Amino acid sequence: MTTPVTTGSATPIANLIGSTPTTSVGDTGMDKDTFLKLLVAQMKYQDPEKPTDSSAFITQTAAYSQVEALQNISDQNTSMLAMQRATSAGALVGKSVSYTAADGTTTTGTVSSVRIATASTEAQATVNGVAVPVGRLTTITA
Repeated sequence: MTTPVTTGSATPIANLIGSTPTTSVGDTGMDKDTFLKLLVAQMKYQDPEKPTDSSAFITQTAAYSQVEALQNISDQNTSMLAMQRATSAGALVGKSVSYTAADGTTTTGTVSSVRIATASTEAQATVNGVAVPVGRLTTITA
């Protein structure tokens, strides 16, 4: 006897798909692997006397393809944003800048190097030997 997949409780579905997804799309917490596992579980536990309508299966397969495509677009956008930030930060080298120092004074100098931002840190420009977060720069001139 088979166990039906129900929508009333998340427990049977969670047991079928196994582990928690590591990457998610949007706020749903589901990734393309979770979607595929749910689709396979649905097919595995369907009632043989009432099989899933072929048009519904096609719709679900198309939805899976859309989720996968959206995940790929999201990954590409993340990569492009990182490259854009690196390029923008690198363009500051040799420029004359003004920035607001920690004590509130405005200081001017030339950018000698730039530390590229990471996921957890902001880009920093080295101005006259002082590391300055790029967000504190107020003017940039050639």
